[in-house]
Amino acid sequence: MSTVARLWTAVFVVAFGTNVPTPLLLVYRDELGLSSDALTGAFGVYAAGLVPALLLAGPASDRFGRRPVVVPFVVLSALTSLLFLGAGSSVELLFVCRWLQGAVSGVVFSVGTAWLAELVDDPPRAARRTTAALSAGWALGPCLSGVLAQWLPWPTALPYLVHVALMIVGLVLIPRVPETLAPEDRRRGRWVDLGVPKPARVPFALVVVPIAIGVFTFPATAVTVLPLLLTPAMPEIAVAITGFVAGVTLLTGTLAPPLARRLGTAAGPAGFGIGAAGFGLALLGVALHAWPVLIPTAVLLGLAYGLCLTGGLTMVGELADPTARGAVTATFYACAYLGFAVPLLLSVIGGADAGALGFVAPLTGLTVLVAVVAAVLATPRARAAVGRVSRVG
Repeated sequence: MSTVARLWTAVFVVAFGTNVPTPLLLVYRDELGLSSDALTGAFGVYAAGLVPALLLAGPASDRFGRRPVVVPFVVLSALTSLLFLGAGSSVELLFVCRWLQGAVSGVVFSVGTAWLAELVDDPPRAARRTTAALSAGWALGPCLSGVLAQWLPWPTALPYLVHVALMIVGLVLIPRVPETLAPEDRRRGRWVDLGVPKPARVPFALVVVPIAIGVFTFPATAVTVLPLLLTPAMPEIAVAITGFVAGVTLLTGTLAPPLARRLGTAAGPAGFGIGAAGFGLALLGVALHAWPVLIPTAVLLGLAYGLCLTGGLTMVGELADPTARGAVTATFYACAYLGFAVPLLLSVIGGADAGALGFVAPLTGLTVLVAVVAAVLATPRARAAVGRVSRVG
């Protein structure tokens, strides 16, 4: 197995584990009596562990190297899945485990992306491989978890044991991936460093940041809010369908890189446009009480997520200074994972007492906002800013 394949596999199995709990949230809701706010909060607390880990891990890896930062958190991924075995009887432990998953993801996905980019040494190709590893792991995790939890015993234990078994493979492979950041290239900078080159900061903020936030706004909404809206229409199959919707959304992201390569700087605006269409279709499904509409909706939102992720990572790879690649990649992911807070924000705006239908009005507002952002990003001025970002550095 090649070095790139070893690292790709380790990133994949960690990504697999981060979405194992997604369809199980409906099980936890019933077993622990979670409200809509608590349910979306259990999903969103992932970002609370992830964002600070991102901001610290990138600069730390630029200072100490990729291996010393990534390997311990690959181990922590397996330990967190073991800790999840007790979450079915404890709300507090559920939140702690989701927070730990966020910390693991913040480190492994950001520094692993920079590590993979240095092994491949081709930003567009590295971005496509990273998107494939993350999307495949994120997709297969909830698909399998949903099936196991719906029709097999121990719904809050068996899916995590499967992930632990997969992690054994990752733990065997990751120590055999060589360090890519030579000691003379390591940077003794600040512990928290965004890493964005000064000439690129304005276009980065105006163009790259919105695209980054869109990355996880689409799948996070697809796998939490939309199943909640249509749960009454899915008796006896809601957990499996939720896992399937999550899998379709995230697996579709693996189909986006070739399209993103053809679209170039238009990938981000196209992602937002497709995302607006996906949200609109979801609202139609709610109006018709038709849960099968979730499947084409998942395809659209998955494509939107993949276009934003690949397009954004390509820009990051092209603008980053080699000695700050870990920091700027972490900054991109920190912005991207803000999207995990969107379901909780929709729940709070809709009101906990309104139940699932309370999501309809804020989701409609989000659909309009996404369409407006798509139009703005597609303007000639924004497209020119994207071009400047790609030429910086």
